[in-house]
Amino acid sequence: MSAPKITELGTQSIRSLLMKYALPGIIAMTASSLYNMVDSIFIGHGVGAMALSGLTVAKPFMDICAAFGTLVGVGASSLVAIKLGEKDYRSANDVLANVVLLNVLLGALVMAVGLYWLDPILYAFGASDVTIAYAREYMEIILWGNILTHIYYGLNSMLRSIGHPKIAMYATILAVVVNIILDPIFIFVLDMGVRGAALATMISQLVSVIIELIVFLNPKEVIYFHRGIWRLKRNITMRALGIGTAPFLMHMASCFVVIVLNNQLKRYGGDMAIATFGMTNRFMFFFAMIIMGLNQGMQPIVGYNYGAKLFDRMVRALKLTAMCATCVMGVLWLFGLVWPEGFIRLFTHDEVLIAQSIAPARVMLCTMVMVGFPMVVGNFYTSIGMSGKAIFLSLTRQVLLLIPCILCLPLLFQQLNITPIWGVWWSLPICDAMAAVLATIVLNRDMRIFRQ
Repeated sequence: MSAPKITELGTQSIRSLLMKYALPGIIAMTASSLYNMVDSIFIGHGVGAMALSGLTVAKPFMDICAAFGTLVGVGASSLVAIKLGEKDYRSANDVLANVVLLNVLLGALVMAVGLYWLDPILYAFGASDVTIAYAREYMEIILWGNILTHIYYGLNSMLRSIGHPKIAMYATILAVVVNIILDPIFIFVLDMGVRGAALATMISQLVSVIIELIVFLNPKEVIYFHRGIWRLKRNITMRALGIGTAPFLMHMASCFVVIVLNNQLKRYGGDMAIATFGMTNRFMFFFAMIIMGLNQGMQPIVGYNYGAKLFDRMVRALKLTAMCATCVMGVLWLFGLVWPEGFIRLFTHDEVLIAQSIAPARVMLCTMVMVGFPMVVGNFYTSIGMSGKAIFLSLTRQVLLLIPCILCLPLLFQQLNITPIWGVWWSLPICDAMAAVLATIVLNRDMRIFRQ
């Protein structure tokens, strides 16, 4: 996209801009969420319930790997949007190069550490002697491709920030299509089990990275790969990492919560309870990715208008995104209330697991209508460089509220002669409701400042 066309972010109607930028993001993120869902569906039906539990144990480890990619990708894409709003195209080009270099360095570091301590990490994350083999087989291949994963997500974020949300969408959809084609071949035809699912994921990401590289090698783009930009710059690196710290800490806190949750589930409900959480969480993740797509559409609009000091447009973009997010999560809430068995059967044909999962799924989804708003508010603060407030909102929910609930509610339920596992299930919706209230309080105070 040429530099002048970027100015549409400060002139066109917010509704049309959000539709233009968010719709590709929603499609891309929804398609991206199908990675995990497709792997889980094929593994659940092709390998079994214990393999599904092993994949659930591996997920927080995968999320930690992704968190380091988010540290670079989200921070850099937000910084690029701000720089483009300031008309500083040279610095925006330098940010692009730093995205690749930082992703290679961090990706290699995470891969080395993960492979060296793989088994102890998986046991700490809730694996049992039954599920450890499945989790290990999956994560070994994912870790070997970790650098590729970081570059894939980093360049995808940059595409959206320079005005190519559709290309970012096409790259993601292509990866999902390749993954869906390869999964049954590797799992059923070649009998590779969970290793086949992991290998299909890495090959699909490689295909998308090739598409992204082609775009950024084009000198007609507003930012592109060329000589003179391939060195780390301290000011860009530190600012990008500073902005990306908020989503990074959010991801890390979320991973830590899942680790604590998995161990509590294993303690009070065993491997089947972990499988129940894994299925419900992946279905929730599908809707959460729609919110992430909305947030991705909001990010360049909010970042540009903040950089251009068009605060009224920035606030309007936030409000519209928050309303859309609430509607999306309302659909998930209704689904969980009326027919949770429907999505559970997507993942397994084990009747015992299905019967045990319906009631906990209803509990976990009972406050979903409130979840979209705090997600949007946190991303809003990240998009305008106010990482501290995004970190505060996320860590308060994850660390100060949710973890104590996960640890204490089972003990309280036990004292009340209620099965302790229900304390684990109820901790999730209770904290979601409290997080929504907290986000409302923080945002209302800042909105008065922006209106002035």
